[in-house]
Amino acid sequence: MAESILIDMSNSLLGKVASYACQEAYLAYGLKDNLQSFKDSLIIVRGYLLDAESKKDQSHALREWFKQIQNICFDAEDIFDTFELQDKRKKIVKSSGSIRKKVSHFFSKYNPIVFLPTMGHQIKDIRERLDKKAAEGITYGLTSIPEPVVQERETTYPDVNVTSVIGRDDDKDEIIKLLVQPFPQGGNGGDKSMCVIPIVGIGGLGKTTLAKLVYNDDTMDQLFQLKMWVCVALNFDIKQIIINIINAASTSDSKAASAPPTSLTPQENINNLDIVQLVSRLKQKLSGQKFLLVLDDIWNEDREKWIELEDLIKVGAPGSKILVTTRSKSVAWMMGNVPSYELKGLSPKECLSLFVKCAFKEGEEKRYPNLKKIGEEIVEKCHGVPLAVKTLGKSLFSDFNINKWEFVRDSEMWNLEKKKDGILPALKVSYDQMPSILRQCFAYFSLYPKDHIFDSYVMCSLWVALGLVQFRNGSEKLEGAARKYIDELHSRSFLQDFDDSGPFCLFKVHHLIHDLALYVAGEDFVAVNSQTRSIPQQARHLSFVEDESFGHALLPESRSVRSIQFPILTMGLESENGLNTWLSRYTFLRYLDLSDSCFETVPNSIAKLEHLRFLDLSRNDKIRILPNSISKLLNLQVLLLSGCTELKSLPKGLGKLINLRRLIVTTKQSMLPQDEFASLNNLQTLSFHDCHNLKLLFKQSLPSVEELF
Repeated sequence: MAESILIDMSNSLLGKVASYACQEAYLAYGLKDNLQSFKDSLIIVRGYLLDAESKKDQSHALREWFKQIQNICFDAEDIFDTFELQDKRKKIVKSSGSIRKKVSHFFSKYNPIVFLPTMGHQIKDIRERLDKKAAEGITYGLTSIPEPVVQERETTYPDVNVTSVIGRDDDKDEIIKLLVQPFPQGGNGGDKSMCVIPIVGIGGLGKTTLAKLVYNDDTMDQLFQLKMWVCVALNFDIKQIIINIINAASTSDSKAASAPPTSLTPQENINNLDIVQLVSRLKQKLSGQKFLLVLDDIWNEDREKWIELEDLIKVGAPGSKILVTTRSKSVAWMMGNVPSYELKGLSPKECLSLFVKCAFKEGEEKRYPNLKKIGEEIVEKCHGVPLAVKTLGKSLFSDFNINKWEFVRDSEMWNLEKKKDGILPALKVSYDQMPSILRQCFAYFSLYPKDHIFDSYVMCSLWVALGLVQFRNGSEKLEGAARKYIDELHSRSFLQDFDDSGPFCLFKVHHLIHDLALYVAGEDFVAVNSQTRSIPQQARHLSFVEDESFGHALLPESRSVRSIQFPILTMGLESENGLNTWLSRYTFLRYLDLSDSCFETVPNSIAKLEHLRFLDLSRNDKIRILPNSISKLLNLQVLLLSGCTELKSLPKGLGKLINLRRLIVTTKQSMLPQDEFASLNNLQTLSFHDCHNLKLLFKQSLPSVEELF
């Protein structure tokens, strides 16, 4: 599934090629032909990726082809970022007016005379590598697919075996209560001629099953003259929905007429009718009828489309109801005119009953008490989601090999067999429906342990530092745009235990959603723990999630790592030697979290991290000195020094950090370098913690600072 991320990344890379910095490079460095050739080959390869994704499981060579293209894309991104960095250096040198700086720049590797042939060679090399991969695509028999193919969910139907459903009686009763009321309490007080009741929850939770239980209850036949079931799924095609409603109404009519059970009522072929004829036929079916319409599996977020459909079906008798199932809270809010019914998971007892039903023949579990005990532990990993319980139970049906049961118990869900009707394919539909940029952001949840309490600020900072956040309008801040990603993930039922306190929020990720993140992340994302014995060479993002994990890990020698973090509070890096290794090896780091670490100095070699956007040294109560070379990190956007209680002073040259937007400081010094802060034209947030010796903040104002505390 990392292939989907690669497709998204290729789109992002095409945007970088077209950026201002690369356009400047076309002219200034004579690279027009090489960059254009790279762009042309990338477009070809991007088309092959979609075809290759469906074939890679049968070909080791294709899987390796994917990895090599991914490496090329990352290398290309580093080169384009270097162009942007060179542009920033030119501005710094030009604005300084210092002869010394200009001379120093002239004799450095950034002098255009040196920079041009170096970058020209790299662009030529990467273009040739990509050309080769494009040619190999032809030899593999790949064809270009211009648009991504989204996995469709199978059409649902209203029939259900009631005896096979466990634990939904209370939910069924609650929904029926809402349907029985003329207009349920909590409605929006608007048009009460038709009530729309949404059932919302993550995939696999049983929303459709619950709707089926309600639809087939005898109370519904007594309450409604007409019952219709329509599966909408991904494509909200109003014409097709109208056709399906008419057909469902015709079926309901035939049942109400008490047709003999052996006869089939011929159904009129209405597919060739135009939209005017269809609307007329729809009104004939619904007008004056008190009806129940189930719209199952709604994804449409276009309110205009919903209003158009709603107006067409709002012709029934008062008391008509629409029952909607959806995974999206925003869809539920848009369609519903009463509060949504948020479906919860099953209890552990109910999950176990369902598992036993799926894994054993009736009564068979009594002969295998040891397996049933393992089954209880397997059920725990399903966290109340019925489809997950069914997936694992069915995979063990009448298999009494204890090793197989223990394997299922001990494996992550994403490592188990991925059948078409299993839980991961069901959740993947939700993933596929996300915008491209949101899919890339989602994979980063795999870097954290299950049950981790996420801080929106941390996630937003990570996404911003890695260049994943896109402006939606010119005045929007990066963090604000990233926070909207959090809200959208919450709306799509990917986040739970959501505690919103304004600018920041806390939340968790359901275990099965975490499994999905692991599944889509692949080898690029590694959460290192005490069980980790090796890390793939292509790993780009590392997190250390256990105290003893660092000593056991074999860190990759490649230069490809983009982010390193210690997400568990009070756990950080204790080895200065380890830090020196990272700084010399991982020169393309964008995000470096060294909070809660234990070292006294940061080496001068930190200046090698030219692409670094985020540096967190918070709560490092031993650090005494920061090197002045930090001022060379021209891409740095966030510098966090809170809790560095032994820090003697801030490094010189802070004013060169022209991209710094957030600075949080703890220092022993009494006076701040006024001119340095005055040069930080992009600084938005400035905070001082435990600066007990500080006598004076600033004599002059800092016009760009919006938050000062």
